[in-house]
Amino acid sequence: MKATDRVKQILSHYASDNPGVQTNLARMLMHGTLGGTGKMVILPVDQGFEHGPARSFAPNPAGYDPDYHFQLAIDAGCNAYAAPLGFLEAGAPKFAGQVPLILKLNNSDTLAKLEPCSAVTGSVADALRLGCSAIGFTIYPGSSARNTMYEQIRALILEAKAVGLPTVIWAYPRGAGLPKEAEQAIDVTAYAAQIACQLGAHIVKVKPPKENVFQPEAAKIYEKHKIPIGTLAERVRHVVQSSFAGKRIVIFSGGEAKDTPSVLAEVKEIAAGGAFGSIMGRNAFQRPRDEAIQLLQDVMAIFQNA
Repeated sequence: MKATDRVKQILSHYASDNPGVQTNLARMLMHGTLGGTGKMVILPVDQGFEHGPARSFAPNPAGYDPDYHFQLAIDAGCNAYAAPLGFLEAGAPKFAGQVPLILKLNNSDTLAKLEPCSAVTGSVADALRLGCSAIGFTIYPGSSARNTMYEQIRALILEAKAVGLPTVIWAYPRGAGLPKEAEQAIDVTAYAAQIACQLGAHIVKVKPPKENVFQPEAAKIYEKHKIPIGTLAERVRHVVQSSFAGKRIVIFSGGEAKDTPSVLAEVKEIAAGGAFGSIMGRNAFQRPRDEAIQLLQDVMAIFQNA
């Protein structure tokens, strides 16, 4: 498939990367319903590892089967499917070449209430072996273990780039340095996106930011320069601006489970703010299959028409 002008424009922002990295970015950007638009909708299913099987899959028991999620991503027309090593190994041979894959290289669990720091559970070699188009990694700005994560992902990015794989960073502020209400504060979310870009992420995933400003020093700047943050669209626009003035792909998570009108209303605001897309897990795979496909397609339609 010939790359569109919009995809070529996006790739031009990654001029320092080798042809392999750019090819895999193009592969994801050109795949699925949104192929060629410069927008992305990705299905992530790391919740079984992160939250446990019943919490993740009991609402829709078909999701206990790894094959289910591959087929859902394919049938819905997603740009890519992201998951930890086990789920990808279980289905990659059967679905080879049908949807771009992102191997999530680090994961955590909820069995110990410790300062957040995910364990490295996969490798760049695993991603190549499984035919993946990218690696994924979570960082927790605000955690006392953040420097360990930053050093881990820098080494992994270097290794991945050498073999032509781009990196998606999940940037989730969390830890002893942040109270719960600060984790999605606009200044903290924009800061997390900036950190991910500075670490070398090709695609950044953050949560939809809320209106509050957490850092006193930042609050003075937001007030002095009258940075607009009153609507979700304005806050999304600021996060995209904070990601190298929109020269890095920024996508927003679907967050906690909610009803369909609420999901679509939020996505409309995210799209209006200039986001590159959504990465939607629980709000998709916990619904019955037909309902999930319809929701994902409705989300894609919003981005297509934004």
